[in-house]
Amino acid sequence: MAKVMDSVSHTFGEYLLIPGYSSEECIPNNVSLKTPLVKFKTGEKPSISLNIPMTSAIMQSVSDDKMAVALAREGGVSFIYGSQSIEAEAAMVAKAKAYKSGYVASDSNLSPQQTLCDVLQLKKKTGHSTMAVTEDGTANSRLVGLVTGRDYRLSRMELSVKVGTFMTPIDKLITAPEGVTLSEANDIIWEHKLNALPLIDENGWLRSFVFRKDYEQHKENISELLDGQKRYVVGAGINTRDFEERVPALIEAGADVLCIDSSEGYSYWQKNTISWIRKNYGDSVKVGAGNVVDGEGFRFLADAGADFVKIGIGGGSICITREQKGIGRGQATAVLEVAAERDRYLAETGIYVPLCSDGGIVHDHHITLALAMGADFTMLGRYFSRFDESPTNKIMLNGNYVKEYWGEGSNRARNWQRYDMGGDNKLSFEEGVDSYVPYAGSLKDNVLSSLSKVKSTMCNCGCLSIAELQKNAKVTLVSEISLVEGGSHDVILKESGLRN
Repeated sequence: MAKVMDSVSHTFGEYLLIPGYSSEECIPNNVSLKTPLVKFKTGEKPSISLNIPMTSAIMQSVSDDKMAVALAREGGVSFIYGSQSIEAEAAMVAKAKAYKSGYVASDSNLSPQQTLCDVLQLKKKTGHSTMAVTEDGTANSRLVGLVTGRDYRLSRMELSVKVGTFMTPIDKLITAPEGVTLSEANDIIWEHKLNALPLIDENGWLRSFVFRKDYEQHKENISELLDGQKRYVVGAGINTRDFEERVPALIEAGADVLCIDSSEGYSYWQKNTISWIRKNYGDSVKVGAGNVVDGEGFRFLADAGADFVKIGIGGGSICITREQKGIGRGQATAVLEVAAERDRYLAETGIYVPLCSDGGIVHDHHITLALAMGADFTMLGRYFSRFDESPTNKIMLNGNYVKEYWGEGSNRARNWQRYDMGGDNKLSFEEGVDSYVPYAGSLKDNVLSSLSKVKSTMCNCGCLSIAELQKNAKVTLVSEISLVEGGSHDVILKESGLRN
């Protein structure tokens, strides 16, 4: 007969943190959320650490180059989705890595023959109001002008008017030569009160832009996560099928850390993938693995050489693996058991392998619970899919804005490699759904709000760091009645007029 686990499988929603003593130093401004991303030996420092305990999921509907830039700007890492061609994923990595250098490739381009209608459609697509006008409408052509919101008035212009008639022509633009330093470019921007400075080569071809907002954002984002060359740290997903071609391309593009994207990590295929990376790159290439839900799975991946291990099977909001296959475990129970095994592994080997809690985060305080239970950082899909920076469409549904969100195991994604068990190149059945999530605005505003709650809760527990939280936090299971008591109850809510 099967081995039956003694304990019940629990989720984060079944636990609460118990307050600890808060000293006078224990205020949110003093809390550090810095946490290791990759393994390290006792007495040493990890080669990559996060400034916030948040990474974005390896999903088509969540993590592209735009998300990578936005999240790194706040101190986290995005793992660009791997369920696309090797060339496309490498291009996204390269684009995100190039962004922080300050020289931004133009992604909003027009030709003089296009119309105001094209301008509006392009602005809706990219969200950018500054558009380069080049001879052939591509990013790598001779620059002939610029269009910004100051160049047209919708109330007084026909949508059919040609761009060439209302753009600011090249002879009225301030430009700089390709090769100008970032410091010199910023001086030109401030001297001439510009929002954007085009950089052109000796033939007048557009090469890149330097934007005023990037300088200002750099000053505002003190937690941004940068590599040794002051570029944003970027992650990328890989699979266990084409890794021999995909890994070199991603490393060449500049990826700082990789992660095997799989629904279940306790497998020959993950060990084989890690072994190939270690054989060809040694420890210079950082790669996470998973997912697992018990100590045995963790030990397998740690011994295989994983730089971090992801925890969680079937806990994602769009994941139906448990329903379809009957495998998985409550996320809280999984994190607690894997963390205990991680600590035993540390005691035996002197190597600390960070843990990523992937899935099961419904409310902001679940992030704090995951950290308290032993995770070093979280991976979030639904959370990030709601923001402007996710790659999906924002649409109106029943009077409210929503964003599309689908699982990698859905027919829409068709990411059969994630569920690969050495069989045919196809998705035999769905393990994810296609859905909508409420639109929530900008990533920055939401992340700051979520992390302010995490810091406040950590102070309530008397902890100023994630390591202290893992060591000193106390958690308790709650009953169904306690869950009701924890929300508003026995009052009439003003906004709805309904009794609660």
